Amino acid sequence: ETFLSVTGTTDVLLGASESKMMRLQKCTPVLRVVILCWCYFGILMIEAQQPQEDEIDFPAKLDADDIAYYAETYDIEGLHWALSNVFLRSERNPDSRKIRHPLPDEIVSRGGGSTYTTEYKLRLDLEQAEYLAQNLQDKKERDYFANEVVPIYRSILKNVPPLDQLNRTGGLYPFRQTDDETGILSVYNKALHITDFKQTINEEGKPIPLLSYTFDADKIQRQWFGEEEGENEPNKIVTIDNILSPQALKRVRQILLESTVWYQTKMPLKFGGYAGSYIDDGLYDRLLLALAFELHKALPRIMTGHPLKYLWAYKYDSEYTGINTHADQAAVNVNLWITPDDANLDPNSGGLVIFTAKPPADWDFSSYNTDTDRVMEELLKPTNFANVTVPYRENRAVIFDSALFHHSDKFSFKGGYKNRRINLTILYGDMQRATTSSTQQSSNTKSEL
Repeated sequence: ETFLSVTGTTDVLLGASESKMMRLQKCTPVLRVVILCWCYFGILMIEAQQPQEDEIDFPAKLDADDIAYYAETYDIEGLHWALSNVFLRSERNPDSRKIRHPLPDEIVSRGGGSTYTTEYKLRLDLEQAEYLAQNLQDKKERDYFANEVVPIYRSILKNVPPLDQLNRTGGLYPFRQTDDETGILSVYNKALHITDFKQTINEEGKPIPLLSYTFDADKIQRQWFGEEEGENEPNKIVTIDNILSPQALKRVRQILLESTVWYQTKMPLKFGGYAGSYIDDGLYDRLLLALAFELHKALPRIMTGHPLKYLWAYKYDSEYTGINTHADQAAVNVNLWITPDDANLDPNSGGLVIFTAKPPADWDFSSYNTDTDRVMEELLKPTNFANVTVPYRENRAVIFDSALFHHSDKFSFKGGYKNRRINLTILYGDMQRATTSSTQQSSNTKSEL
């Protein structure tokens, strides 16, 4: 009947005054067989004309506007479908037969390539492989990590020279032929295990609440806009404790501990020691997408006009520093901390330092995101480095204007894979920079002095 309705076949053959099925029943048996065969083959023809996923020409990477397209309608399944199809056609797929695209230059240039590494990144990968070898439910997977992945990482780690011998590359170690022969390219920066929570339901089939019962959307929005008693202007830096429900926190932590999607490494002699995972490169579990959308819906006064644009997570090494001073290209930044409090050796630190200055209207991305010395001298020093420093707490989030300069606070966490500091960052909308140029800001500062 679907085919008849699309093609209008029965209207032509039988007239349009009666329902299609009733009119079909009044036909002679021979005519009914002819029509039904026609319908059957017609449906096959329609399905054959629909592009299959293997035939769709997916791009090598989705950008922020692609993500926002699905986010506008909170389309979790659509966004997950697009992200997963792009990802599984990339060089992250361990099955080389399914690779359709090389890694985009943007992913390689930000530290996500597969031909180089760092000592701290290899140690993280080894710790994760050992963790999976002990904790995955599937015995075949456990054995694979224990017998194949772990030995490769242990072997390659022995080949990495001390950091002071890697000055020329900023601490990066390019894989050698002996490393290739050991099998490193078959496991390094590959999607060996990916969590996949298809639904946000618990073992009993009931929906999992993502946000905590203490989540007070009205209070958060009043604080953001400076409407609380004693406040005279928008704050745009708000701390939210116990933001996730216990069930959601447990699953988010599982995703970030288990999924082998930590592909980015930094030059440790220049940028510190942390590994990054991104929504457009493997970090797209439905639970994380649902959380991003749930926050957006819960805070309409803050989020209206600012759809989800990006999402990432970072996992840190306490022997190095965290992320340098920078500003992110978004309107609203939600920075959420996942690691249990008992891993943090200093409860007065370990969080985030957020300054009150923004990039001037005439600065480009490179100027405000990589030239830290210039940012410090020209933008932060004139404000006497005014900032809000938020200490680390498990399940604490800081929501703030993403254009405000910020950096990781000093931190010290216990050793061991489960104790590594982890933050999840969700970005919404487009950056709202300062409305004045650098020259005007400088003039205004001098006049105030």
